[in-house]
Amino acid sequence: MSLSSHLQELQRKHEALSRQVETAQRSPAANDLEIGELKKMKLKLKEEIERLQIS
Repeated sequence: MSLSSHLQELQRKHEALSRQVETAQRSPAANDLEIGELKKMKLKLKEEIERLQIS
């Protein structure tokens, strides 16, 4: 997998997590722990994307 396709895949996953977080935050049944875990995963992806863009 090339670097650019890997970055695109990471960005796609990041966007999907963003949508999941937004949906969970709007849901009255969502628990804060689940939302926190989604946000942590989203942050890890963002950091990985930034790390790869720099190198």
